[in-house]
Amino acid sequence: MKASQSGEKREVMDIRQAAEYLGISADSLYRYAATGFIPAFRLGNRWRFRRSRLEEWMDRRSGIEEQTAPKLIRSQQKKPVRSARVLNRNSRTAS
Repeated sequence: MKASQSGEKREVMDIRQAAEYLGISADSLYRYAATGFIPAFRLGNRWRFRRSRLEEWMDRRSGIEEQTAPKLIRSQQKKPVRSARVLNRNSRTAS
């Protein structure tokens, strides 16, 4: 029995399996793999996709992993920007 028929999840998928997993056409997946948009590698002349890499890629693209980091960066950046604006306002009124 094939792995796809038995319900097993394969770590390395071919273009058809990966396209089905991602819910896109094989033609789109070929294009995305060739341009480096989706993580893939070639084994001979065939594209292969690691399930774990695709999951990481989807998490990054959807912002799941990066939700906490940008909030910290934004709050750190706002303080100097606000103080710079206050300084600019003060220098205008002093002139």
